[in-house]
Parts: sequence; C-alpha cells; structure tokens
Amino acid sequence: MSLENLKKEYRESTSGEIRQAVLENAVYGFLGSILVVFIAQRMDLAVLIGYMSYYFFVGRVINRPKYVTSLGKFIVFPVPTALGAFIGYKLAYVLSAYLT
Repeated sequence: MSLENLKKEYRESTSGEIRQAVLENAVYGFLGSILVVFIAQRMDLAVLIGYMSYYFFVGRVINRPKYVTSLGKFIVFPVPTALGAFIGYKLAYVLSAYLT
C-alpha cells in the first residue's frame, strides 16, 4: 500500500461511489455501537430495535461487492466505520436519556 497507489485508486473512483461507501460504512459502525450502550443500560425495546436495524443493514453490507483496492480496504471501510461507531457510542447515551 503506497500513497501513490491510493491516489491513483481515488482518482479512478467516482465521488458518488466513495460517498456511498463511506455512508454505508459509517451507518454500519453506528448501528453496531449503539447496541452496546443499550444493552449496558438494559433498555430492552431499544436493544430489539437496534438489533433489527443492525441485522437488516448487515444483510446489505455482506451482499455488496468486496473491496479489492487498497483504498477500500485501508481507508473507505475502516475509517468511516470507526467514526460511525464512535458517534453511535456517544449519541446512544443521548438517545437513551430521551427513551427513559
């Protein structure tokens, strides 16, 4: 994985493709992380809704084409997923305050 290779792969991708992948991965991380907070706070209805949302979305993530480029494997998947997970972890506490 070289910086030149990442630049080349970025230029070959459309901005729409990258935006779509970043959004999907961020939502995937978000949905996975809110479950941890809801489970820890024993919010059964929120856990059920969270699991249903998460597994419906996992079906979409699993059935999409696999990332074959370094850009996809090392930037587009892990970075937005981690950021989405962190945002989900923080926002889940705010959501749980409104739900209780």
